[in-house]
Amino acid sequence: MTSEKIALTQTVQKGGCAAKVAAATLRQILQQVSFPPAHAALIVDGRHFDDAAIYKITEEIALVHTLDFFTPIVDTPKLFGAIAAANAISDVYAMGGKPITAMGILAFPLSNLPEHIIVDVLQGASDKIAEADANFVGGHSIDDDTLKFGLAVTGLVKPQQVWTNAGAQPGDHLLLTKALGTGTLTAGIKRQQLQEKDIAEALDSMTAINNIIDYLSPELRTAIHAATDITGFGLSGHAMQLANASHVTLNIQTDAVPQFSQTFHCLESGYLTKAHRTNAEYTAPHIDDSKLDTLHRQLIHDPQTSGGLLLSVAPDASQSILQTLHPHFKASAMIGTVHARQTKAVQFE
Repeated sequence: MTSEKIALTQTVQKGGCAAKVAAATLRQILQQVSFPPAHAALIVDGRHFDDAAIYKITEEIALVHTLDFFTPIVDTPKLFGAIAAANAISDVYAMGGKPITAMGILAFPLSNLPEHIIVDVLQGASDKIAEADANFVGGHSIDDDTLKFGLAVTGLVKPQQVWTNAGAQPGDHLLLTKALGTGTLTAGIKRQQLQEKDIAEALDSMTAINNIIDYLSPELRTAIHAATDITGFGLSGHAMQLANASHVTLNIQTDAVPQFSQTFHCLESGYLTKAHRTNAEYTAPHIDDSKLDTLHRQLIHDPQTSGGLLLSVAPDASQSILQTLHPHFKASAMIGTVHARQTKAVQFE
């Protein structure tokens, strides 16, 4: 006798990176905490909302530290594990590093869900960690009311090759490696208006690890001046954070931003999350989206899970980088330019 299939998205209130604490609320909380004095070897900490911390060990080796976890964004356990792993590992790539170890963070309702579900979640994650040529070395679990899973990931990078969100330079071109729309598409699943087979394009994207490092020559890597991955705060939030950290203004051509084939349909259908609203509130003082219609405004605020990398690159290298990445990241596109600081952090055209 086969057991009844459990729709994981129906066991939680929010899913994926849309479940993040609203950025404005998080900033308010963190401002009230007294953190320890930074070690001299701490190259990157959390002050600019970078994707990971960087700790220098030697002149040739630095550690990349990151952690990410969330509630189910899809119904299939193995797929959820793979997406959660790809999302967590992405932060290491966004800093210019390569992952070496991963530890699982697991909360699981033992009384409500059968054991095979977590086996599948862990297997999905393990397969993705292996794809990244890293090691799954353990973790920690608790019995909790709802399923949550993610990874703490450690990577390596040369100190002189670190990417942060603070290095964008006027004249740079902005590249985005994945399409937008995972927030609204998975909201359709949560509302049981869509099935996973309906959003296969987005699922392929969310399970794709953001390993651009292996495809770039040393010269092209050097041409990348700043980087961040686009996750729960949307393109608007993460672009704003990069612009503020770099003291520049980004001009983004919204029509050039890649999106999944059903993204606008789902936005038009009203498949929205709380993060669509909180991302808009968070970015409102710092961006100009007055030229956008309602759908494009919702698009830039759409909370991504395991989204693409936003890269600020030297203009003479942008086409070479795009040509190199396109066979592996087919949605990759140039979406804008970097300018000297103006009134707003990001101008959406």
